[in-house]
Amino acid sequence: MRRLKRCLVPVLAVVAALVPAPTAAADPESRILDVRPLGGRQLEVVVHSAAMNKPITLWMSHPGAGAPTLYLLNAVDGGEDGGPWPRRTDVAEFFADKHVNVIVPMGGRASYYTDWLHDDAALGRNQWTTFLTRELPPLLADRFASTGRNAVAGLSMSATSALNLAIGAPGLYQAVGAFSGCPRTSDAVAQAMVTSQLAVFGANVANMWGAPDNPAWIEHDPMVQAERLRGLALYVSAGTGAPGEHDDISDPGVDGNPARLVDRVVVGGAMETFVSGCTRPFIDRLRALGIPVTANLRPAGTHAWTYWQDDVHNSWPVFAGAIGA
Repeated sequence: MRRLKRCLVPVLAVVAALVPAPTAAADPESRILDVRPLGGRQLEVVVHSAAMNKPITLWMSHPGAGAPTLYLLNAVDGGEDGGPWPRRTDVAEFFADKHVNVIVPMGGRASYYTDWLHDDAALGRNQWTTFLTRELPPLLADRFASTGRNAVAGLSMSATSALNLAIGAPGLYQAVGAFSGCPRTSDAVAQAMVTSQLAVFGANVANMWGAPDNPAWIEHDPMVQAERLRGLALYVSAGTGAPGEHDDISDPGVDGNPARLVDRVVVGGAMETFVSGCTRPFIDRLRALGIPVTANLRPAGTHAWTYWQDDVHNSWPVFAGAIGA
């Protein structure tokens, strides 16, 4: 029921550069506070963000010096409720033999991983674009000898975030993945969806991008800003909402529970139907602009982590070629 309430509300409410941009010097107030081994190449890295004035914990898969970086952004809960990428998918195992740093920020619930105009009574201070594009990359370069070539991918809410991070930081990323997201924010239906997502967590959407007529909404609308994605290696995915190959009683996340399967099919199906209505026109717009995109438009499938695990596997050749992994 908890997932039903959180997920159904938004639905019903309605490469790139061959040489990466130079990495800027880190904000002297931003620093790595701790690095804790988790076994194998997995690390827990704690970073103080000057912009948000708080520590941010990262999960990291680190193969050694001289590797590019893939940032994986969590869903609307920031990985705090249902769990982050490493807990809900096989990313730790999948990347265990690949020459790439994988970074999963823990936190950022309902933040769209963007810089908010104002602090929020429920969510506090959100300056995630500053953290992810200006504070964190130079720290990783200094401590872990990353190459400066990057990819960023997100799912659901953070699919929009990944596109916006690339739009807002030209040259920082060479590849972007948007898995089952709605790459629209500025039209009335999209604004209602964004507003309802934040409202589930008690947040005031006006603190993020202002009133509906604030230009920040258009600035963060990948559909409108699609031209600014030119030159990036793009992977965009969505299902149709109809039950697909992972929507059965034995699937991870369902785990033999009939109620969870009903939730997956009904709620997850409705969400993916909405997402499909956003994603397919976005892909059409990219193609109309002559911007290449690897599109994985599944003939079925709901809004579920096992599909996004597939997306990580399927998008990796696109990302690896772009970032030199």
